[in-house]
Amino acid sequence: MTRKYRSNLKQALFIGLVAAAGFSGCKKYLNVNQNPNNPSSVDPTLLLPTTEAALSQVVGNSFQVPGNMWAQYWTQSPVASQYKAFDQYSPPATTFDNPWLNLYSVALVNADLIIKNTTSSENLKGIAYVMKAYGFQLATDAFGSVPLSQALQPTVNVNPKYDAQQVVYDSIFVYINKALPLLNAPAPVTPVGSQDMIFQGNTAQWIAFANTLELRAYLRLFKADPAGAQAGIKALYATNPTFLTQDATITYTGTGGNENPFYNEASSPTLGKVQNVVASSTIVNAFTRNNDPRLAEFFVLYPNNTDSLESIPQGSFLSYNQKIVSPPSPLVGGRAIDPNSATAPVKLLSAAESYFLQAEAVARGWATGNVIALYETGITASFTATGVGDPTTYINTAPDGLQALTAAVTVNDMVKAIITQKYYAMCGFQGFEAWTEWRRTGYPTFFVPSAGSVIAPGQVPLRMLYPNSELTSNANYPGTVPIYTPVWWGM
Repeated sequence: MTRKYRSNLKQALFIGLVAAAGFSGCKKYLNVNQNPNNPSSVDPTLLLPTTEAALSQVVGNSFQVPGNMWAQYWTQSPVASQYKAFDQYSPPATTFDNPWLNLYSVALVNADLIIKNTTSSENLKGIAYVMKAYGFQLATDAFGSVPLSQALQPTVNVNPKYDAQQVVYDSIFVYINKALPLLNAPAPVTPVGSQDMIFQGNTAQWIAFANTLELRAYLRLFKADPAGAQAGIKALYATNPTFLTQDATITYTGTGGNENPFYNEASSPTLGKVQNVVASSTIVNAFTRNNDPRLAEFFVLYPNNTDSLESIPQGSFLSYNQKIVSPPSPLVGGRAIDPNSATAPVKLLSAAESYFLQAEAVARGWATGNVIALYETGITASFTATGVGDPTTYINTAPDGLQALTAAVTVNDMVKAIITQKYYAMCGFQGFEAWTEWRRTGYPTFFVPSAGSVIAPGQVPLRMLYPNSELTSNANYPGTVPIYTPVWWGM
């Protein structure tokens, strides 16, 4: 279930500015010589929606497109060209200038200002700490080592050093632990309310979000720091935590620049309505093999709403230059000519993901619970979110359904079943997270090499490139790291 976005004038104006600035492949708004760690002054009353909208811009557009392509949900349209560099595994570093700016100069710096503002309520500071943890996880999962200890201090450190990813993760847990008592504090005289575009100030939901984010972060480290991940999850469960049972989203409107950020780019008034991404055969074949009814919800049946769905192999856009291929659906904001795409939500964390995270923790023996029940509930949450009805038949008959879990012999077999179902649930909505989970676990196992790849055979994207803006503005720029180099937790 998504929580409807309740706009007020301030939120609408801000989201319009962020969305208008976010055309990562179409319209530059960043001077590459601008220091992205040096923020402009912002009206304090706008700090929370500013933080949330900037994170939504990154998750829903800047990271969404490469994430969905590298997770092999989407591929470049044969009749367009904007994102072909992602399918070729060779995006220019300038591609990542905008998300870096939105993360550091907008989301993280404003979350930090909320925390340091003496007039902020404890509840508001708690939300800001959660958003700070979320933002730093996005940054480090994308780029690896990133500025942390010297970041967000423009008058002190113009050239912040890069901290190791392990240090960044340690800070993520610190931020969440600082958030929880603040979220449990009594409600302020003037509640956060509609300034919070995700949960409208509902601290119970923010506590569940924080716990779910912490679980996600610990599971991310299962290879890099298995003892620490296990101990952290056991300590988390010792607190009798609540986890998300609803999607954490920002849901957009179709007017005033408040559109879904990916749709906003795809339907740019200066470039027209350009359908740049289409269905990859990787996901279409997997859904078809499982007779999965979600397929027709995630992609547009073509042509004329028949029962056919056209896809092409990942990265094969040069081989099908005249082929018309099914696009992503308006449900995920991916249909450029359909105004229903404008109101598609951006999911920061989904209920389905929450249940699959819990299922994995139980499967690894690091948490208590019923892994089968959590697995089935995760599938059900995905079916509910896509509006396809009762999942019982699918759960009981799909090759990747319940039988994949119950036939598991080892922990890895169980995790493979769980992550594969998580992958299906994230289609179109959480492309960056699906690609990240593949980098972490190697699941699903049916990915194919992109036919468009221009890097060496066997090499695939395992990180995003440091932005060109850091090269030109930060004397502590660590140098170019190849796109095929794994991040710390992915080794």
